[in-house]
Amino acid sequence: MRIIAGIFKGRKILRPVDKSTRPLKDMVRESIFNILEHSKLTDNKLKNLNVLDLYSGIGSFGLECLSRGARKIFFVEKHNPTLEILKKNIKTLNCENKCEIIENDVTKLKEFSKISNHKFNLVFLDPPFKDMNVNLIIDLIYDMKILYKKAIIIVHRNKDTEEKYNKKIKLIRLENYGKSKIIFNQFVD
Repeated sequence: MRIIAGIFKGRKILRPVDKSTRPLKDMVRESIFNILEHSKLTDNKLKNLNVLDLYSGIGSFGLECLSRGARKIFFVEKHNPTLEILKKNIKTLNCENKCEIIENDVTKLKEFSKISNHKFNLVFLDPPFKDMNVNLIIDLIYDMKILYKKAIIIVHRNKDTEEKYNKKIKLIRLENYGKSKIIFNQFVD
């Protein structure tokens, strides 16, 4: 697994050792970033963004954001073996000063002052495919008022998952990749 573009381009990051963590494939990650950087979804592309990477795993999404110019990444992950790999990946890239790791359950988001005291331009939500709490997390994000206007929420799900999102959020783009689908959303004004 490697960083695709930016200041860390080509640098390898460690993969998970167990099968319970499902990192985003390089091709899917590259497609997401092509959409973010070359579409009209966001005005400022990735430069100087604050990114919230939920269910961050080994950090491949957040570290790619950092490589491409994001200001700060907040990783939320609770799985200890994966957390150790995330920490090693951050240390290997020598970017500790631009990363915050919250070692806890994403469903407790409101309890994290490190998050509630910031505003975010981009949220990546990559729960286990069997986890059906996506609406709960989206509601938490909405209630916390931690997003800038026109912030994008990207959700990675199994392509066969049928979820109805609440009325607070609108679908702005949907892409399918093999067994995965990537859903780009924004909160309704």
